Amino acid sequence: MKYHKQTVLCGADVVAKNGFDFQGKCGLITNHTGVLRDLSSTVDMLKKKCDLTTLFGPEHGVRGDVQAGENIVSYTDKRTGLPVYSLYGDDISESEKMITSLNTVIFDIQDVGARFYTYAYTMTDTMKICAKHGVKFVVLDRPNPLGGIKAEGTVLDRRFSSFVGRFPTPTRCGLTIGEFALMMNKTENIGCDLTVIPMDGWKRDMHYDDTDLVFIQPSPNIPTVDTAFVYIGTCIFEETNLSEGRGTTKPFEMIGAPWIDSKAVIERMGQQEGVVFRECSFTPTFSDYKDTFCRGIQLHITDRYAFSPFAVGIKLLDTIRKTHGEFEIEPSVTKLIGTDNIFRPDFNPDAFIEEEQQKVAEWQALSKKWYLY
Repeated sequence: MKYHKQTVLCGADVVAKNGFDFQGKCGLITNHTGVLRDLSSTVDMLKKKCDLTTLFGPEHGVRGDVQAGENIVSYTDKRTGLPVYSLYGDDISESEKMITSLNTVIFDIQDVGARFYTYAYTMTDTMKICAKHGVKFVVLDRPNPLGGIKAEGTVLDRRFSSFVGRFPTPTRCGLTIGEFALMMNKTENIGCDLTVIPMDGWKRDMHYDDTDLVFIQPSPNIPTVDTAFVYIGTCIFEETNLSEGRGTTKPFEMIGAPWIDSKAVIERMGQQEGVVFRECSFTPTFSDYKDTFCRGIQLHITDRYAFSPFAVGIKLLDTIRKTHGEFEIEPSVTKLIGTDNIFRPDFNPDAFIEEEQQKVAEWQALSKKWYLY
């Protein structure tokens, strides 16, 4: 259903209002999305509520100003004077050592509800460290921007586990970050001393902009709620020789290349529920095809409830593969899609989507055990 803007208190707002007994020295995993309703910093609030000694940053950094995949070194935050350690990259041993000196680690980051978004694995990897060293872990819950009703995609095959898909979960899981923590803590046998501070006022059928919360882009290339929706389907083009729109004002909402026949692709795609396609042109200012004119396809969402972004993404990939000899798919796409079935000679997108959705339905039925809302 569609809402007039509903008042929602995130976990951080609940702590600000009601307090919480954080124990001992505390560290906070956060970034620029870690704010209260009035957009004041969770860091500033927690400095008044507990003995906050350390900050930890995920991919894109504590301030959210670092592009995807770039390494971040430790430093001192000028505003707060707190040391900042990175939890993103191949070597986080320095950060792990710092975690062992704490009593409690707090997590407050806005996720987007996609399996290949890395913030959730920064959280669960840290939960494992905390479990190993007897450190408490507290999640300040936030909305799933895509809502908590629909799950879709594939359930990841563990053979393709990576930092863009750690566990056998759906591409779009339909859980809040707190619910995800609770479920993984049990199903993955993490065994951490975990507490989730629930939101107040959020309902599962709410998209982010059904709330009265300001949407702060969680990373440089997810500027809007609609971007978060299409990202479920178009992120897979990162591992092809198409641009997924990085370096434009519409990342993930546009895909393209200098050689693509946009009109032919759109005609073969036909009508898809909840979305329309438009021929477009763009010149990325960075990333793939930097400073090169590209023809492309823009996705315009007309009905979020009817739109199945993963299915549309798979059908686009299959259509472009069948119509363009220039199209190349990297083997590493299996990490994003979660399976290698797309490389089968007899691949049928409709049959594939239907088969995978049955697995997703089974997973979602299990996940309801950890619903907080």
